[in-house]
Amino acid sequence: MEDDILADIPLKDELVRLWHTGLTFVSDLLQPGWKLWQLVIVLGLVALAWLIRKWLGDRMTAWMRTQTGRPKWQLRWLVIVRNRLGLITFAVLAWAVYLVMQDLFRWPSRSYLVGLAATIGTAWMIVSFVARLVRNPFLRKIVNWGLWAYVTVFYLGILDETKQVLDNLAISVGDFRLSLLGAITALIVIGILFTGARFVAQTTSSRISRNEDISPSMRVLVVKLLQIVLYAGAFFLGLKAVGFDLTGLAVLSGAIGVGLGFGLQKVVSNLVSGVIILLDKSIKPGDVITIGDTFGWINSLTARYVSITTRDGKEYLVPNEDLITGLVVNWSHSNQLVRLDIYFGTAYGDDPHLVRSVAIDAAKGTKRVLSSKEPVCHIVGFGDSSVDYILRFWIADPTDGLTNIRGNVYLALWDAFREHGISIPFPQREVKHLNGAPAKSLEGPDGAEMLGRD
Repeated sequence: MEDDILADIPLKDELVRLWHTGLTFVSDLLQPGWKLWQLVIVLGLVALAWLIRKWLGDRMTAWMRTQTGRPKWQLRWLVIVRNRLGLITFAVLAWAVYLVMQDLFRWPSRSYLVGLAATIGTAWMIVSFVARLVRNPFLRKIVNWGLWAYVTVFYLGILDETKQVLDNLAISVGDFRLSLLGAITALIVIGILFTGARFVAQTTSSRISRNEDISPSMRVLVVKLLQIVLYAGAFFLGLKAVGFDLTGLAVLSGAIGVGLGFGLQKVVSNLVSGVIILLDKSIKPGDVITIGDTFGWINSLTARYVSITTRDGKEYLVPNEDLITGLVVNWSHSNQLVRLDIYFGTAYGDDPHLVRSVAIDAAKGTKRVLSSKEPVCHIVGFGDSSVDYILRFWIADPTDGLTNIRGNVYLALWDAFREHGISIPFPQREVKHLNGAPAKSLEGPDGAEMLGRD
């Protein structure tokens, strides 16, 4: 108990000292004189910058809506600049007023606070642009606010006192001590390292994706492993850089591993299945597959699921485990060649030799049907109303759809049959009335017809 009390005394003294320092600074500012006038000027510049941002921001937004032909990265940066018009305007106005006051009064003390506000405003503006490099929204806010606070206390000259207060705000469990200063520093460092890791991962991934010597599935696997290594390395290096003991994390990671084994079996199964899919190359981005009633092509492979895009624009997220344990039809596993079959029938009065020849020529003349693997047509049976045929042909682009090419071949058959006088029959039924049977004998007691009764 005594140790805890002694530990609280420096923190209490530091807070009291900072409080009195702040009160003295504020009371000094409010005294009549040049400091008060400078404070009024700074507040006036803040109000003027807000009004200019409101007026200029609306016009900039209306102008950007007309720039539909610009590249996306230019529009994105225009949006970033518009959102920071307030800081930019304040920094420009503050520096202009500071330079004018320096030139007029020649006394640094009469423009010191305006110059300090201009310096802090410029630093805030730079930080707001630099923080955009952090992709994660939560980490971006932490980095943004952390750097804003840092540059503010740095230029105010109270950096050491602020560090002391934040370091005294700590939680101690045994030999482990976590201070507020350490937590904030860790988040800022990890955010910066994550940004660097993301930049390296994106640059390397783009180069790997353009390497035609590596199969598509291996490209995805290498990129995923690279991202895991870089982000994990950034996380642990960030903790190590701010003085965290990683020995305790080893025990924590072991406990997390046990929890994954028992509580997250499906998640782990999907992760392992994703690695197996990438290693055995059973499916890869761009493959056309059928799983259950879903037909589409592989859009992307992730650690947990596979994204399948269908012809109607729907995107199915299929867990990796289903692709390992279920039946999957890969239309383009070893090559892009796909054979399609369509069935039709013609009248018994038509020459079957002519029908086969006309059907093959019609398929050959259809776009997307391969000429290197010629279509074939065979008789498959004699039906009640027609002679039944099967027409088989090959395509090399299943990603462009299967139903549409079947429809085009059917249209080609229709046109070719009409040109050669070949008819496509339809079922017909012949109904006979028995002679001499009274009409009422065909009705039941309730007036319903009794067809089929003698």
